[in-house]
Amino acid sequence: MKKVIFTMVIALLVAAVPATIEAKKKKTTRKTVQQEKYDYLSALERKVVGKHLLTMQWISWESYGSVEIKKEADGSLSCRGEQLARKCTKDVEQGCIDNDDYVKLDGVIDIVDKDHLIFTGEIRTKVFHINNGQEVLRKGTFNFVTKEKRHYWRLQEMKNPVDECVDYIDIYFKR
Repeated sequence: MKKVIFTMVIALLVAAVPATIEAKKKKTTRKTVQQEKYDYLSALERKVVGKHLLTMQWISWESYGSVEIKKEADGSLSCRGEQLARKCTKDVEQGCIDNDDYVKLDGVIDIVDKDHLIFTGEIRTKVFHINNGQEVLRKGTFNFVTKEKRHYWRLQEMKNPVDECVDYIDIYFKR
């Protein structure tokens, strides 16, 4: 009886081996395709290309937006994304103000080094208590830099061009 059970267990194991090998091949193939997606990128581009979290302090450091940096066919790195204010779920008396604030980026990125990105394009911000709640448009070339042990690149041209305030706009490293 023991021989019969042992023989059946061995037969089942032998039958399962091809399926296990096939499953491993599929997993490896999927992983390889994902890796190939970034094979043509330099080491610095691998750090930058992809989806990143985006914040502006007037909107929230708890509810993130996102920005996507893509390598285009012409070799440039496009950068588009936004952070939108969350709609209130609390009563206004509890400190919640319902608004349609946002920060939006649309342009291209040049990589200076791992700590310094140059963004050329448009930065649009709308914050209810800045510029009478009207949009502020910045066009041009801007520097995003990381310092010390920060896990994000911060806009260095922080002074709001319309109001006497400072805007902290951050693009976080990928995780």
